[in-house]
Amino acid sequence: MPSRKEIQWSQLKVGALVMVATAALIGLIFLMSGSSGGLFARKLTLRCYFPDASGLKDGAPVTLQDVTVGNVRHIRLVPERSPDIVEVTMQVGHQYANALHTDSKASIAQAGVLGDSYVDIDSSHATGPTPGQNAELPVGGAPSIQDVIKTSNEAIDQVEILTRHIDNLVTTLNSGHGTLGELINNPDFAKKITSIATNIQTVTDAITQGQGTLGKLVTDDSLYNRANAVVSRLDTITQALQEGKGSAGKLLSDESFYNNLNSAATSASQLAAEVNAGKGTLGKLAKDPAFAQRLDDTVTQLDAIAKSVNEGQGTLGQLVQNRALYDHVDQTMEEAHQLVKGMRENPKKYLVIQLKLF
Repeated sequence: MPSRKEIQWSQLKVGALVMVATAALIGLIFLMSGSSGGLFARKLTLRCYFPDASGLKDGAPVTLQDVTVGNVRHIRLVPERSPDIVEVTMQVGHQYANALHTDSKASIAQAGVLGDSYVDIDSSHATGPTPGQNAELPVGGAPSIQDVIKTSNEAIDQVEILTRHIDNLVTTLNSGHGTLGELINNPDFAKKITSIATNIQTVTDAITQGQGTLGKLVTDDSLYNRANAVVSRLDTITQALQEGKGSAGKLLSDESFYNNLNSAATSASQLAAEVNAGKGTLGKLAKDPAFAQRLDDTVTQLDAIAKSVNEGQGTLGQLVQNRALYDHVDQTMEEAHQLVKGMRENPKKYLVIQLKLF
């Protein structure tokens, strides 16, 4: 049977073990509440309202710019705050109060796709004063897990549609429809494509070897030299124009030539104005209907005379159309010519002066 001393020693060891366990528990509590400054540290209580809890639970972490600064203390429903009926009460370490603002935005986030929910506070664009106890923070627009799932479902639907389109395209190609289907399934079409590629390669080789006009253009230096000479001549002409040589150069640099040209243009403009005003013969012809009518009558009469002559009417018409009359006139002119010639050669034969005395 153990002695009394041994029993006291055992009780002492049990008491010491209980004290050590209590101290460890207290230290663990301090470590677990370290994010909010410790069990007995001052804390700042904040509230925010969400449409739904999105899997958030009591004790969930509260982060500020992804740094844990507190915990969620309580979640309850407040129907009178509809549609944002979920009230989340948070406690944040007082030492982080200076980093918070009344316009800092709180949102419910998830730690990964399947992770737990937590409250994240964003103060990156906040400029308001430091919030007080039980202050309400505005809610940000961070997507919830339901939004992520919905977006993922929409993306999956789009992928399924794309897969069906690809399947239809592959089926069409395998059936030989379309140009690409013919290219894949029709050997003759593939041979044509190969032939075209061969011809293109042949043409490219010919050009590289300087054959044909295009080949000479690419490889023949003489063509380049001629083009360079043409450019040099154009440069010489341009320089001559700039120096005022030639008519074009004077037009560019000689003000007197420009003034004369401008004066001629002005005179032509005045002449056109006078014609439009009906001045002068040309103006009357353009504007005076009586003058135009007289000119038209004169042209009509000349046309009638020409028509009569062509028809052989009158002396001039007979002379133009009657060959016999033309021959008689020609004979008469020939005889007159012979007479004049004979008078010149022997004037005594034709000029006889007789004197009679009474």
